[in-house]
Amino acid sequence: MSAAEIIKQELLNRCLALGEQRIENARQAMSAAQEAANNESKSSAGDKYETGRAMAQIERDKAAQQLSEALALKNSVEIIALNPPSGNVLLGSLVKTDGPHFFIAISAGKVRVDDTDFFVVAPASPIGRALIGLQRGDPFTFNNKVINIIEIL
Repeated sequence: MSAAEIIKQELLNRCLALGEQRIENARQAMSAAQEAANNESKSSAGDKYETGRAMAQIERDKAAQQLSEALALKNSVEIIALNPPSGNVLLGSLVKTDGPHFFIAISAGKVRVDDTDFFVVAPASPIGRALIGLQRGDPFTFNNKVINIIEIL
């Protein structure tokens, strides 16, 4: 396995770990919201009871939406292929530039691997859209600065 393949695998593993963490956080939030709804006791002020249960249900629904998004995120990471480059930037590409380096996967921010920072970006993000389809040597603009692609791995 080449150095680039090892770096790509490490970046992919970190994306998977991020997806797993988001899933776990959403499940815990759902559980806490459900427990809050179950613990809401009926008082003589019936409206207060109903409002408390409704608020807990809203929180549970919000956590369920977050869980759904986290599962979709993890699924999108699992389909990333770390195949040899096609020559164009695409999902799973490691893009080395004369500025920051990028990994096209999910929006995960800056990730450090082997003393090098990589910006892990989604293809639908503004920078991802600017990079998709470009080739080695192509320039693009990021933060009002022209950056050249040195290598696509």
